[in-house]
Amino acid sequence: MIPQEILLTFIFLFGLAVGSFLNCLMYRMETDKTVKGNSFCPKCKHKLNSLDLIPVISFLFLRGKCRYCNEKISMQYPVVELFTGIIFVLVYLFLNPTQSLLSITIFILNLFIFSCLVVVFVYDLKHYIIPNKVIYPAIFASLLIITLSFFVNRSFMVFTYDLLSGLFTFLFFFSVFFFSKGKGIGFGDVRYAAFMGFFLGFPDILVGLFFSFILGAVIGLILIALKKKGRKDMI
Repeated sequence: MIPQEILLTFIFLFGLAVGSFLNCLMYRMETDKTVKGNSFCPKCKHKLNSLDLIPVISFLFLRGKCRYCNEKISMQYPVVELFTGIIFVLVYLFLNPTQSLLSITIFILNLFIFSCLVVVFVYDLKHYIIPNKVIYPAIFASLLIITLSFFVNRSFMVFTYDLLSGLFTFLFFFSVFFFSKGKGIGFGDVRYAAFMGFFLGFPDILVGLFFSFILGAVIGLILIALKKKGRKDMI
């Protein structure tokens, strides 16, 4: 048995490494570049060596600047790395997977989904777009979890509720999109709603949607009060 402290440390470090990859993935999605190839500075395009790619530590050691061109490195990089590591640890503590192959598989799928959510959060924040390349794999992984969970709890009712949760959530948001002709919400939100339904299941999807609307309203009001956004602007 591996001591939990060592296991959590490994999961955190693994999360940092995944966060570094997610940063690379987002940059290459933004610039339509392939994921393959060596990492490089987005400003001077100089190839980065291994000492430049240590998650968080390289940023601190270089004092937030490129070693080659001295341009500032975006805070996105260490923040995404750090929070991905923290999220991975929290997912492990929440799921508390056993040593069974089924439990470990569900745990890994959850890590994959939360990695997708990190990309969705940052990409949507910067571009107001929920990329299909990320949300469709998250939906597929959620459906896999629903299927595998059925073999754990053997509850056909839970299995059915989880599937219907995604379906009805999709239909509800699609109707808003359709009748508002895309002005109320974008279709990316419709796809994301379907993901939420499958991933959270019933009745947790109701709680998720409730807090989504509340948080959206609060953040929107704050941005309007600060005159950062207008009443008709996208958030």
